[in-house]
Amino acid sequence: MIHIAETLSIRTVEGFIKPDEIERLNLVMDDTLGPLGRDRYGASRHTTIHEIPGHSPAEAQGVYEPAGRIEMTEIPHEATALLDQALELCMAAITRTLPSVTGHRPWIYLEYGSDQYITPHADGIAPDPLTRPRQIAAATVTLTDIQDTGGAFYVETTGSDAVWTADKAPTGSGYAPGMRFAHEGTDMSSPWFRSMPRTRWNVAPSPGTLVVFGSQLVHGTEPVRTGRVRKFLTLFVSE
Repeated sequence: MIHIAETLSIRTVEGFIKPDEIERLNLVMDDTLGPLGRDRYGASRHTTIHEIPGHSPAEAQGVYEPAGRIEMTEIPHEATALLDQALELCMAAITRTLPSVTGHRPWIYLEYGSDQYITPHADGIAPDPLTRPRQIAAATVTLTDIQDTGGAFYVETTGSDAVWTADKAPTGSGYAPGMRFAHEGTDMSSPWFRSMPRTRWNVAPSPGTLVVFGSQLVHGTEPVRTGRVRKFLTLFVSE
């Protein structure tokens, strides 16, 4: 049974990947991107993992990544295998606080250059949260030392009721009593969201640390100051 606390939680798994594994992942992605990949998956990309109801993919890109980023949804098997193995070793620790999680989606590669960032938003459980699968949380592991580059991850909290719909989960739907659902458009495309008071909490994990955050928790990244920030992302779901 899914509890609202799971979708608003944040936790870390230090040492999720080791220094030699970080080095290997960097080499794999360097080889994969090659001389043309940063343009293909960056400036020339016209797709995005983010959706905004009533908006085109290009419009969603403009809202979520106004300065651009590299986004690769099909990554090499060697990277996937390494990350999946690391995840298998720590799933017991993750499901201790996310007991409704039954699996995860394929890994995605993200890279941010100078002045690039992702704007604050909440992923949400699903367009229709009564269907399955249901996204419970997301997780990122950064290969870069953000103390040097900037681009810190953050979450934002609020005491405002504006984020919540009036919908209640019906009995027998797999949700705990009192479950609430965030509005679609919990992002910078919505005037109500832009004006909603929020408190920002910055996170500075060491390279190789897995950061796990709930699907209804507002999050984003600060602009990169220098260099490039490289990370992998996956989504935890309840099937």
